[in-house]
Amino acid sequence: MYFKIGLLALLLSNIAPKINNMDATPPSHKATCIAYLEKYAAKDLKGVADLFADDIVLRDWKIRVVGKELAVSETKKNFKNAESLSIDILHLHESENTVAAELKIVVNNTEVLYVVDIITFNDSGKITSIRAYLGRGDEE
Repeated sequence: MYFKIGLLALLLSNIAPKINNMDATPPSHKATCIAYLEKYAAKDLKGVADLFADDIVLRDWKIRVVGKELAVSETKKNFKNAESLSIDILHLHESENTVAAELKIVVNNTEVLYVVDIITFNDSGKITSIRAYLGRGDEE
């Protein structure tokens, strides 16, 4: 009996520190990209801002802004100008610190945009840049 309790105590003393030192696995960049797109479609400004790095660069076919404050301000303008947004993810590709997302975005149920977002991340998993390129659908 003492042997079993001693053995159990020994096992627990070796396992407990390993459990306590386990870091939560950060989400993949692909998962963060999807979360960003979901928050964007929901016009969740705080949720979007929480994903941005302080030194983010946001660029599309109309604007280029540097820094979190300006990127959040530009995002807020986009949200104000759109009564509704829907984003369909057509394709995703992930590499070491970048995700490319091919998207179909519908604004106000009428304007359809085909966009490719190239999103880069820092070591903390925050978005450091979003470069958006306007494209077209496959329809002829």
